[in-house]
Amino acid sequence: RRFDNEDEIGDAIRKTAPVPGMYVIPHCDPATLKDPAVRAKFERGPIAKINLSANGMFNLGAFLGQWFAFCLVVSILCAALAAQALPPHPGSHAIWHTVGLAALLGYSLGEGTNSIWRAQPWIVSVKYMIDGLVYAIVTAATFAWLWPAA
Repeated sequence: RRFDNEDEIGDAIRKTAPVPGMYVIPHCDPATLKDPAVRAKFERGPIAKINLSANGMFNLGAFLGQWFAFCLVVSILCAALAAQALPPHPGSHAIWHTVGLAALLGYSLGEGTNSIWRAQPWIVSVKYMIDGLVYAIVTAATFAWLWPAA
């Protein structure tokens, strides 16, 4: 969503010259959570989790490269699991089931934590999980197609 006073908020953040990273408002040491002043900050709000990127136009190539590397790692882990879990000549159903489930876990399951801990709306997490299901299907189909003697 967009803030109506986006420029003011951006100016306020720029004044502190933060480095890229994840920030929380209000920030406190867990040991101070019982302090009435800290509790008042939480009651007054807002409570926010802010991810700041480096200034400048984003580099889509870098994002895609990292996504490709992530997909490669998930696929390698699926291959390692399938090589250990499947018999020497599994049927395509066993490949689909084993690799598809492993890929689904890799692409989708962790997304729910963003709704639990980072206030991401559940509908957003569900949409990302559906994307993960599509990636899992493509991964399983590729393994079933290329598996030796499947």
